[in-house]
Amino acid sequence: MFQTRIHGRGGQGVVTAAELLSVAAFLEGRHAQAFPSFGSERMGAPVMSFCRIDDKEIRLREPVQKPDALIIQDPTLLHSVDVFGGLNPNGYILINSRRRFDELGIAEFVAGFPAHHVCDLGATELAMKHVGRPLPNAALLGGFAAISGQLHMDSVAQAIMQKFPGPVGEANVAAAREAYDIAANS
Repeated sequence: MFQTRIHGRGGQGVVTAAELLSVAAFLEGRHAQAFPSFGSERMGAPVMSFCRIDDKEIRLREPVQKPDALIIQDPTLLHSVDVFGGLNPNGYILINSRRRFDELGIAEFVAGFPAHHVCDLGATELAMKHVGRPLPNAALLGGFAAISGQLHMDSVAQAIMQKFPGPVGEANVAAAREAYDIAANS
């Protein structure tokens, strides 16, 4: 079973990101579950969502305590929430930031992971470029597909189009594809 935890703030599409990951997995014939965890439901409050992917039925129902991958949609959470708690030592880390890891204050921590398992990606900038709004979730899913190898980019694109048909979906797919290319080549 591959478990992903997504950290962000209310209004950034954290819950939608987990949902899209699970739909992409279903499209590939796999089992998946996605669910959120949040306290006060206000814009800007820290939010987590979870996605599990497996080749067999998933019976677990509790929050992901030991993730295989982290997607961090808001880098301001790095030092205010324990985003790295329980992370598999060979896990994947995808951070929505164009700042270097030393600038983020996590260089020493991420140095312990395989280099191709850690990626900083300016997903908000890609969202602004393609979608016109600072919603990094779709771009980050493209980056996730590239670094983790858990999903194909075409499945991510199809999941996005199912959720957001028309021009909004097309713009989000463009952001996700560009993020995929950046992450795959970094």
